[in-house]
Amino acid sequence: MADYYDLLGVPRNADEAEVKRAYRKQALKFHPDRNPGDAKAEAKFKEINQAYEVLSDSGKRRLYDQFGEAGVQQGAGAGAGNPFSGFGAGGAADVGDIFGDIFENFFQGGAAQTRGGRKRARRGHDLKYDVEVSLEEAFEGTRLPLKYERVESCDTCSGSGAKPGTGLKRCATCGGSGRVQFSQGFFAMSQACSNCGGEGQIVETPCGVCQGAGRRRAPHKVTIRIPPGIYDGATLRIAGEGESGGRGGESGDLFVHVRLKPHPKFHREEDDLIYDARIAYPQAALGCKTTVPTIEGEGARIRIPAGTSDGSAFRVKGRGMPRLKGRGHGDLIVRVRLEVPKDPTPRQRELLEELAKTMGVSDSLENGSEAHPETPEKPEDESGPGLFKKFFGGD
Repeated sequence: MADYYDLLGVPRNADEAEVKRAYRKQALKFHPDRNPGDAKAEAKFKEINQAYEVLSDSGKRRLYDQFGEAGVQQGAGAGAGNPFSGFGAGGAADVGDIFGDIFENFFQGGAAQTRGGRKRARRGHDLKYDVEVSLEEAFEGTRLPLKYERVESCDTCSGSGAKPGTGLKRCATCGGSGRVQFSQGFFAMSQACSNCGGEGQIVETPCGVCQGAGRRRAPHKVTIRIPPGIYDGATLRIAGEGESGGRGGESGDLFVHVRLKPHPKFHREEDDLIYDARIAYPQAALGCKTTVPTIEGEGARIRIPAGTSDGSAFRVKGRGMPRLKGRGHGDLIVRVRLEVPKDPTPRQRELLEELAKTMGVSDSLENGSEAHPETPEKPEDESGPGLFKKFFGGD
């Protein structure tokens, strides 16, 4: 540890007033409330307090001047020189409770807000819940009943923690204030009373249901509304349906994470629905009209123009998902997926080979004329569209 005089920035012959002024200056500079989250500043603050405790005491200062830090520790016994030894593990203090009146004007929202009173009401914890809905439910909107466990105020004792018919008594340690006072150097400090947890009151006879906690775990039911057009991955906030608060605090919220189940027909992209329509090659080449399904259950009639290629997309206005934020609906996007016979019948193969001849690509066919050496004579009207119609089985 650094030299105590260097820590405070005073010479070795500094009098008591100089030491006090230097300590106040350094304490203000490195106070944790002015350096939130700064571990180095907090460590420096502890060292400054230790230095002041020694140099402000004539006996300890004399030992320190003669034997250094080891002399002070030997003379004072275990724990001497550490102003935070009474704050629990690691010697860390609650930075909001360290200073009393002297720092109120410097640290707004720190000790001044908690000093002399009971601990603030605690807001209950938020909870998370995952649900799955179908695409149809997301389209129409739905209501879902949820059942889960949460911490609730004990009904038996109305949240007091005391057995019915009994009450709370004033804490003898803090006199009902919820805080205990102590001195550190020339500062008057306070911290939450460990006996009553800062309440100022203690349970004389604990409630048999919650064991004096005032809260207990219990099953809870709530019905939530899934709005039309909900997205996959959306989170709904249900106010006040989380765990109950402590000391009269408000309840937390329930956050519901919504996932959409995969659909066998449709794929969603924002507010649009994508449908892959299987179209036979002759239909795409000659053009056709076909009916495609919609999420509402009613079919939509669309026209596939002649010469449509695989992957072409057609838009059916207003037949997609409801817009969650706004009016109207998205669209239904119909993507063409050409279907080619994997195992054509002999007649289909003959017609396809005949088509290949008319297109001048018969020589490139695999297992073409070799598979069917007896090639039928070409009908006079079976070329181009006429041949496609034969493939369909028409006239």
